Amino acid sequence: MHPPELTPAHPPADTTPDVIPDMTEVVGRDDLLLVTLDTLRHDVASELAAEGRIPHLARHLPGGRWEERHAPGSFTYASHQAMFAGFLPTPATPGRHPRLFAGRFGGSETTAGRTYVFDTPDLPSALAAAGYRTVCVGGVGFFNKRGALGSVLPGMFQESHWEPEFGVASPTSFEAQVTRAEQVVAGLPPERRLFLFVNVAALHQPNWFHLPGATREAGDSRASHAAALTYVDRHIGRLFAAASSRRRCFTIVCSDHGTAYGDDGWTGHRLAHESVWTVPYAHFFLENGALHEHH
Repeated sequence: MHPPELTPAHPPADTTPDVIPDMTEVVGRDDLLLVTLDTLRHDVASELAAEGRIPHLARHLPGGRWEERHAPGSFTYASHQAMFAGFLPTPATPGRHPRLFAGRFGGSETTAGRTYVFDTPDLPSALAAAGYRTVCVGGVGFFNKRGALGSVLPGMFQESHWEPEFGVASPTSFEAQVTRAEQVVAGLPPERRLFLFVNVAALHQPNWFHLPGATREAGDSRASHAAALTYVDRHIGRLFAAASSRRRCFTIVCSDHGTAYGDDGWTGHRLAHESVWTVPYAHFFLENGALHEHH
């Protein structure tokens, strides 16, 4: 008789393909927006959505909720290298989940009929080859172009932008990033498709200055992390409006990884803890000409 642990107590996990948009049709037809809310924890994002504290984001989330996913990396550089190769955060349920984008390689088990498959090493170069203008508006240091390492990720794009005002130390970083994105969109010929990527630095430490009454000495906390997300929410309607001002825009908003604030004794990221690996994710269409600002 087999030991109990060798006898399946439940049937195998359902591997029915998730229903995803047909990205072979989306690419070439719609504009594309990818927003990474750098360092955003899933639990904080979910709490704020449920409490009505991020209305501009929540109105676009399917069902008003973030999807729970697992990050492809535990810090910005690793996670974005994976995402730009087509490995977006993975749904946090067992089974094979078809991907929106995938580089062509033999044996892939998550490339489906609706997946946009590309032959270049990364998604930005694939979209450039498909006629898109690819633009990066950077945030954290891996996008600052101030050295070889900080030039790798933005170097994948035809056009990249970074200023100190976009970075982690700026209390108005996201407003500045959105203004630059608006300028990019305004300067693009109407017929040219756009792939716009924005790495939002506001959630990353230091974020204490987003919480009223907080001090530099007290430092960052889960509460200031949440306050940073409410700050982003107040301005993201402008970004959505700009991105969909020319035609329908397929939009992905997610975190690249979370971060620990003393959870089980851990602080920070680039470590293996649930607070780091569990991230919020959503994708949706922004219709052209629709009103995206909160009423």
